[in-house]
Amino acid sequence: SMGSERTEIRKRQMSTTQETPGAAQAQLSTGNRGSNACCFCWCCCCSCSCLTVRNQDEERARRTSHELQAEGIPNCEESPAPTLEEVNAWAQSFDKLMLTPAGRNAFREFLRTEFSEENMLFWMACEELKQESNKSVIEEKARLIYEDYISILSPKEVSLDSRVREVINRNMLEPSQHTFDDAQLQIYTLMHRDSYPRFMNSAIYKDLLQSLSEKPIEA
Repeated sequence: SMGSERTEIRKRQMSTTQETPGAAQAQLSTGNRGSNACCFCWCCCCSCSCLTVRNQDEERARRTSHELQAEGIPNCEESPAPTLEEVNAWAQSFDKLMLTPAGRNAFREFLRTEFSEENMLFWMACEELKQESNKSVIEEKARLIYEDYISILSPKEVSLDSRVREVINRNMLEPSQHTFDDAQLQIYTLMHRDSYPRFMNSAIYKDLLQSLSEKPIEA
């Protein structure tokens, strides 16, 4: 009986010894996965530090992309500083204001204070569309303009009447450089009648005019 028990214990010890290298190898493999998760980690567990860093990087990239989309067109067009003569000309007509990048920049700054900058952005996007000749580029830009400024789901939707919206919806079946012409004219008219008079009386315009008027004295 004692001999049988010794034999059984020896068998168990041998079995344990044989299993130990395998267990150790498995543990080592697990350790390798933890230290080199990029190559071996097959699960999305919280303890995987490499995946955590990668997820943070992806989230940062997504956030940056979203912020860039939200910004849309840069804050201003490139243009030389306006002269006193140009700024005085803006008061003569809305057309003269909109003809120059400096005028559009100043007016756009004012529209931003009234939370209606989308009107200028839409008008500028339509002007850019008119310069395109490549069919695929025209279709893509028209789609983006529609999503950004025409869609009722967009936070930058411009105010258009139902007739103009119907025209746009028909035009979008085969987009061209002139898909938004009616809408662009309506927004241009809206800015002219509604925002332009307030801009001429705004601190933005008056301060710019005053600073340019005082320049010769300072010189």
